[in-house]
Amino acid sequence: MVGAVQGAGVVVTGAGGGIGAALARRFAAEGARVVVNDLDAAKAQAVADEIGATAVPGDASAIVEAALDALGGTVDVYCANAGVGSGGSEAAEESVWELAWDVNVMAHVRAARALLPGWLERGSGRFVSTVSAAGLLTMIGAAPYSVTKHGAYAFAEWLSLTYRHRGIKVHAICPQGVRTDMLSATGSAGDLVLKPTAIEPDDVADALFKGIEEDRFLILPHPEVAGYYQARAAEPDRWLAGMNQLQRKWEEAR
Repeated sequence: MVGAVQGAGVVVTGAGGGIGAALARRFAAEGARVVVNDLDAAKAQAVADEIGATAVPGDASAIVEAALDALGGTVDVYCANAGVGSGGSEAAEESVWELAWDVNVMAHVRAARALLPGWLERGSGRFVSTVSAAGLLTMIGAAPYSVTKHGAYAFAEWLSLTYRHRGIKVHAICPQGVRTDMLSATGSAGDLVLKPTAIEPDDVADALFKGIEEDRFLILPHPEVAGYYQARAAEPDRWLAGMNQLQRKWEEAR
């Protein structure tokens, strides 16, 4: 694995903590030159100082140029990790839906728009999208999150099928519960669905690096998600009935 990323210019968004920080640490440990991005400048700087990286704080949608400058003009790996765990139903405020779309989907689109011309010209580049099992399945009590994570997965899939023959590698990471601040913010729904099998952020980084070694698009830190995804596709009504049971259980416990 060291040979695959040693010396590479790597950007990790949302890397002030959680999965992003774990990814940044792992890439740095493997010899990459890392840019740590986060909206919280202090958190970005703390992680960067810890691993010998460069902090580029700010909106993940608008940091590619600054990251290119920090890395000497070349980004080899872009980890679109920043995300918001917006809960609520169809009745959530427009601002909640807009933020979820902007961070969970459009930030990925904008990064790809900025990076792909250079990547296609040289015939290489790696785009890592931190999605969620919610992008393959769904999450009770979180319509904006579930819908936009489906969008993030669809965009990563589209990138892969469109550009893989031109040297572009794409990976979609789809964990269930991960012990981060975002999991804590999911409240009782997360307690019911995610916490019982929650893993550590370092486990997600391990899964990504194994997926890079094996050249896999879909990265499942929780392997059981593959079975759930197959069941959803093969018997959607049965799967929906099972999820509705979870919904009712959650409603009764609230």
